[in-house]
Amino acid sequence: KNRMRSTIMGFTKTILKAGSGATPQKGQSVTVHCTGFGKNGNMSEKFWSTKDPGQEPFTFQVGMGGVIKGWDESVIDMQLGELAKIECTPDYAYGSGGFSAWGILPNSPLIFEIEVLSFK
Repeated sequence: KNRMRSTIMGFTKTILKAGSGATPQKGQSVTVHCTGFGKNGNMSEKFWSTKDPGQEPFTFQVGMGGVIKGWDESVIDMQLGELAKIECTPDYAYGSGGFSAWGILPNSPLIFEIEVLSFK
C-alpha cells in the first residue's frame, strides 16, 4: 500500500519541487518553511505562514508526535530542498478540536505547503 499517494484517513503529498539527498531520521530537528491553508473551511484561505512578516522558519523534532500527524508522517519522507503540498484529513490535522486562534474549524481538512530547509 503506497501511503504517499492517497489514503482515506491521512494525507496526500504532491511534490511541487524535488529535493535531493537523504531524508530526515526520526527524532532529528527539521527546519521548514510552511504555509497553511483552510481558514474558516476555505481551502484557498491562508491561516499562517513562516514567510509572513515577523515570522521565522519552523523547527521541530520529526516523528516524535510534537506536531500534527500530517506533518510528522509527510516531512520524514521529504528530501532537503523539497517543496510539497500536503493535504491532510481532519484526523491528521487538528481534529475535532480545531484551532480557533488560527480560524481552523473543528473537523477541518487542511492544506500545507512545506519546504524542507535543513535537518540535523
